[in-house]
Amino acid sequence: MTNLKTRFFIILGITFFTLSCSGDLNLFSIEDDKALGEQVDSEIQASTSEYPILDSNEYSEAYAHLERIRDAVLNTGEVAFANDFLWEVYIIQDDDTLNAFATPGGYLYFYTGLMKFLDSEDELAGVMAHEIAHAAERHSTDALTRSYGIALLLDIALGEDQNTASDIAVGLASLSFSRDAETEADTKSVQYLAKTDYDCTGAAGFFEKVASESQPPEFLSTHPSPGNRVENIESQALSLNCSTTPSTNNYQDLLETLP
Repeated sequence: MTNLKTRFFIILGITFFTLSCSGDLNLFSIEDDKALGEQVDSEIQASTSEYPILDSNEYSEAYAHLERIRDAVLNTGEVAFANDFLWEVYIIQDDDTLNAFATPGGYLYFYTGLMKFLDSEDELAGVMAHEIAHAAERHSTDALTRSYGIALLLDIALGEDQNTASDIAVGLASLSFSRDAETEADTKSVQYLAKTDYDCTGAAGFFEKVASESQPPEFLSTHPSPGNRVENIESQALSLNCSTTPSTNNYQDLLETLP
């Protein structure tokens, strides 16, 4: 990791034209993703007022449910870096927020507001698969690079800019991905769940429900419309011919483990 900056300037000189042509270039290695994620996760853990994370010992049953869903997705063989990233799961106690997010390196965060808003474990599995896709496809690194610049992110990965790491941690829940990245994460969620016992269109349930809200979450304002996302998810399910039969898991069992 000590040669991150050297590698950055060498690669930048060689591949500048690629960025100009494609508009999409990720200069981070997987180790860089993991280092950046670790630094940002440390800041999130320290930001207790912004992110009141439930204690994993006190709420071990709730975490066990989420880890079971996570493992079902990771064990499909479809997730890139399933064995490379840590894939730590955290629950944020905030019943007013309908959100979940992932950091580089596979740290996954779910708000109690989202979990209580959903109607089934299939829907939660769909949202989790979506967030796993953001990390596995490295959308988080790409979005942060566009927002902060790669040189600054490399400083953070090296632990040399804690102030900006704190800023990123506070704003990560509202990090804006491109429409293409959101569509890809939706598509991947279907592909992941297709090899589990969950309804492979699980994520569509969230978008169908949130579309009926009088005030949808702010983060959806820059994303594809919920209706278009449901259509894409259902189209992917049809092309894969995967099961849309709900799982037999009782979602109430999970909800009863939350405060």
